[in-house]
Parts: sequence; structure tokens; C-alpha cells
Amino acid sequence: MLRSPVRVLDDGDADELLALCNRDAVTNVFVAGRVAQVGLNPRRLGGQVWGYYQRGRLVSACWSGANLVPIEVVPEAVEPLAGRARRHGRRCSSIVGRADSVLALWERLEPYWGKAREVRANQPLMMIDHDPAVPPDPLVRRTTRADFEVLVPACIAMFTEEVGYSPVAGDGGAMYRQRVAELVDSGRSYARIDDEGGVRRVVFKAELGAVSDRVVQVQGVWVDPALRGKGLAARGMASVVRLARAERPVTVSLYVNDFNHRAVAAYRRAGFRTVGTFATVLF
Repeated sequence: MLRSPVRVLDDGDADELLALCNRDAVTNVFVAGRVAQVGLNPRRLGGQVWGYYQRGRLVSACWSGANLVPIEVVPEAVEPLAGRARRHGRRCSSIVGRADSVLALWERLEPYWGKAREVRANQPLMMIDHDPAVPPDPLVRRTTRADFEVLVPACIAMFTEEVGYSPVAGDGGAMYRQRVAELVDSGRSYARIDDEGGVRRVVFKAELGAVSDRVVQVQGVWVDPALRGKGLAARGMASVVRLARAERPVTVSLYVNDFNHRAVAAYRRAGFRTVGTFATVLF
């Protein structure tokens, strides 16, 4: 019987997996950051990482948790990794990562997993590794627990607008509030919160959804709909870049839907450039 070229990775494989992620640190920041933080024990990780081997060497991998995330997937690895996913069953809410890998996996999984809610096949992957191109908004800062209750509604509005359903629908918002709190407590939440006659209002917000030693990935960018078109996004992102790079010269990255022309333009004004393409399959 032939031995499968795919196996579940454990803590002893962490250095080899991180080296694989660092072949494209911008694309693989989510997995690299998570593994560097908690290792590869599935219980701590909240999922598994499947490694694909050729001649005893790790050449591709796939994160399987709340999302399915391909890592440096070579053509020969697509079918074995898809086969593992088929046997594992769909437990993820999305497949996300480099577009060619995501779409190749989805081609093999769709007949078994059924129709996706949406396939976003062209999401520019953007980055900046220098000072922003526009002046930062001086009112954008790291948030604190004192901002939490005014921040959560803006986070819910962003998620609902971006994904198409409310993150509080299942459990009343307990898990989502916990996630927002974690981002605030870890210093990865940024916002401009204006005070208008004693009423506090989130004008702009963003978070660092993934952090590695080389790259941070911005997620959850949102501007109050009543204030869009005023340049707040570009200057807000400039502030996030400045603050994220204040302690060490990391690369700041993000990915965005190609149809969100206003957001793409704002990121470009802030100094981001396109370096690749992501895709997301939503369930």
C-alpha cells in the first residue's frame, strides 16, 4: 500500500512550515503568524495543517480550520490536498488564499461540497513597505477597552457589508465580540472615533487580522457610510501603516475585492501596490 504524501503536521514540523511560508511572506502571513504564536498542535491551533511531501521534503501545505488556506501549493499537491479535504468534510466557512491555488482546490471540491454562496475570484493582494504616500489622519489611534462598546457596532456593520450576513446571527454576537476584544487587547485595532456633542462615533476603523515577524495584514477596513468619498480611507490607512511600522519595519498588506473600486483607489493613494491576486470561496 502506497503511503499518502499528505499528513497532519505537528510541533516538530513548525520550523519547516515557517520556512515554506516565508517563500512568500505576504501571501502566507495568516498561517505564519498563527503557527509562530501557538505552534502546530491542533488543540492550540484550532485546526490542522496538512503537509504535502515530495521525496521527504515539505513542498506544500494547507491550513484547515474556520477557513481552508492553501500554502505554496504546487500543481502536484492539488489533488492530494483536495482529497484530504473531501475526506475531512467541509468544516470551513471559506477557502481563501492565492487565487490559482484556491480555484484549483475548489474545482475539485465543488462536486462534493456543493455550490458556494459566492466565489470572489479576483481580489488584488496589495502591500506597502515604506512610509505612506499621503499624510496620516492624526485622529486615528489604537483603540482601548474604553472604546469597545462604540467600536463593536462598526465592526458588525463592516462584517455584514463585506460578507453578506451578520456575525451575531448564530450566538447573539458572543464569539464575535470576543474576537473584537482580542484585537483591541492585543493592540491590533485602530480607529478614528469622533465625539460630537457627547455622542461618540466611529468614523474609520481597521484591524491587523494577521501578524507575523515580517508582515501584518490589514482587515476590516470601514468608513462610516455617511462620510465616504471624503478621503478618510486613504488617510486612515496611512495612519495604520505608520502605526504598524512604528516599532519595526514590517510590510503592511491587505487584499480587497476587485469590484470595490473606491477602496482599491484609496489604498493606492495611501501608497499600496498590487503584488498578487487572492480568491475567496464563501459558503
